[in-house]
Amino acid sequence: MKTKVIILILIFVLTLFTGCANDTTTPDDDTTTPPDVDAVTTPSIVDKEADFEKAISNTGTWIICTLTDLTFDKELVLDGEFKNGKKDDSGNDIVQRKIALYTQDEERNVTERFTLTAPKLTINSPMASIQHGTFVGDLYVNVNDFQLVDNKVDGNVYFKTAEAQSTFTMDETSSITGTQELAQ
Repeated sequence: MKTKVIILILIFVLTLFTGCANDTTTPDDDTTTPPDVDAVTTPSIVDKEADFEKAISNTGTWIICTLTDLTFDKELVLDGEFKNGKKDDSGNDIVQRKIALYTQDEERNVTERFTLTAPKLTINSPMASIQHGTFVGDLYVNVNDFQLVDNKVDGNVYFKTAEAQSTFTMDETSSITGTQELAQ
């Protein structure tokens, strides 16, 4: 049963990426140029601690999707710079890193939320976010533009620099139970 669920989620995610591909038809032309394929855009869907650790490493993937609560008794590090397979308005690759602590249905409604527990999670990946779940522990943010999206941090958030702190954002459904301060 668990294997079927994982296979269905993989099929859904691949379908989602295919359905969201950029339209490359030009206004003066009815031909379509196939988009470039970028092997680093596939997600890492994990339900085991060892797989999660590999996925958040500098050799992992741009998006790490959990399928269950995960608990660690050691410090974790989100490392590496990754591109999400999309381009900005200038045609440059978009850098992004996401820890997705949730599952969703075909209409992108969150169907289940998960908890990631670790004494410390250090964020070294640029343009990183944690979304739609709960992180229990302390976050150490070493990069600019870190985001919480519909996520609860049950702990403190420490920023390496004033710029990392000033560029941090969280939406109205996110919360932090502890303090937010510059690391000493």
